Amino acid sequence: MTPQSASPTADHDPVAARADILDRIAAAAKSSGRDGSPPTLVAVSKQQPWSRVRPVLEAGQRVFGENRVQEASERWQDQRDLWPGLELHLIGPLQSNKARAAMELFDVLESLDRDSLARALADLQLKGATCPKVFVQVNTGEEPQKAGVAPAEADAFIARVRTEYQLPLEGLMCIPPAEEAAGPHFALLARIAARNGLAKLSMGMSGDFETAVKFGATSVRVGAALFGAR
Repeated sequence: MTPQSASPTADHDPVAARADILDRIAAAAKSSGRDGSPPTLVAVSKQQPWSRVRPVLEAGQRVFGENRVQEASERWQDQRDLWPGLELHLIGPLQSNKARAAMELFDVLESLDRDSLARALADLQLKGATCPKVFVQVNTGEEPQKAGVAPAEADAFIARVRTEYQLPLEGLMCIPPAEEAAGPHFALLARIAARNGLAKLSMGMSGDFETAVKFGATSVRVGAALFGAR
């Protein structure tokens, strides 16, 4: 299926925005004394027209984040072989009944948040499916409307993901409350990761990715600042 096209806004250039964001990520990493490669930019392409996504691909961006399995499949299924090195992250909630489709499409599942989903992934893995890398989503603000494991329950859930479900766990993800300072939430996620021996931290979005980098993010999820308003 060919991705839908639409005209980008005349006053927003995604390629120039990407270059600026990469510079800001690198500067934030340098100012915080971090060594090695800067954090990965996950370009949040959900609900964006292909006319905005393609120029960013052509500029070298290869890591993209999507919220919904069906939308991502419609956008990327026929594109996978055209862009070597393409890496797709599911960053939105995943229903257990869509676990197989998600496993077949995505390279990273960032929103593992409950035992029923972990069991669905583990069962498919036992049947021969290859499970993508997974991140546990932690609801650092304990917001009832948001997915994610409560911080107090994170250690036990991480242990089950590793031992009971035997999933390829790589790191943690969070989305801080919009009305609160993000820094304390990023610091909390980093502490949980450190005591569980997890090296990857997916945190930071358009408005706070530089703060996330300073608190140890290894990847940041940027949509509006990159592609413009949907």
